[in-house]
Order: sequence, then C-alpha cells, then structure tokens
Amino acid sequence: MGVHHITWHSTASGLEDETIHAAALAWLVGDNDAIIIERMSSYHGSYVHMVTAELTRKGPATKSLARLGVNALDLLKEQLGQRMDEDNVIHIRLDLLDLIAGKITLTSPGDRPTVKGKTKLQVYPGDDVTDIAHQTLHEAIVVAKRLNLNPSPQ
Repeated sequence: MGVHHITWHSTASGLEDETIHAAALAWLVGDNDAIIIERMSSYHGSYVHMVTAELTRKGPATKSLARLGVNALDLLKEQLGQRMDEDNVIHIRLDLLDLIAGKITLTSPGDRPTVKGKTKLQVYPGDDVTDIAHQTLHEAIVVAKRLNLNPSPQ
C-alpha cells in the first residue's frame, strides 16, 4: 500500500532560468537524474520550458512526499477531501518562489507561480481510499520526522 508514483511539474517562461526550477524539483525528489527539461514553443511562439520530476518506485516516491515536511503533510491530511480525485490521485500545489527559497508552502492556483504535484495511491479493490490516503500520509510523516524535515509553520 502507499504511494504508487509521484510527479512534480513546473513551467519556466523563456525569460526564466529553467535550471533554477530544475534545482528546486531535484531537491524535492532527492534525485538530480529524475529531472527532465523539455523546451517547446508556446502558442504565441516564445519558448517555454516544462520541468518535470517523476519517481515511480514506492520508496523514493514516499521520501519525496516526506520532503514536504510534517506541517505540510498534516495540512494535506486535513484537506484530503479537496485534494484527492476519483482516480486515487492526491493533487498538491506548492508555491514555486518559496520552494526556490527552500521553504515548503502548500497553496492554490493564484497570482504566484506554483509547482504542481500528483501522487497516485496504490489502492486495491475493497480498500477504503481515504484510509489508504491517511496511512500513506502518516507513513510520509514518519519518514519526515526521521529525516528531521519540519519546515516553518504554514
């Protein structure tokens, strides 16, 4: 049970340094090799960089979730009803500017740029999805405490 995989996405305009986004996501997943930067043209012709990090193994994916820290994970547990969809995916948004500065802040879409995260839960027929989600977040909290990942309160 637990995390099946986790994916983080960030978009850097052609005027931004995409390597800063990549460094922030690399810290978030704990693996520089998991970062993919894709350069593409926007609808209007300017360049955009899609920065993606994906972990498909349970251990590293859970550790990436744990890197959010105890406070953010507790908040995620409280907001599960708003953040989990019918496909057993927990949707997470982090403030990009705070993440670049080394601070984890859960946020919603708004004026500030965000990093979008999706973590797919491993759920089998007959399992209660909410119970699995709470167990998974609890497991991540245990890892976060072991790693001493307690960022400042939200």
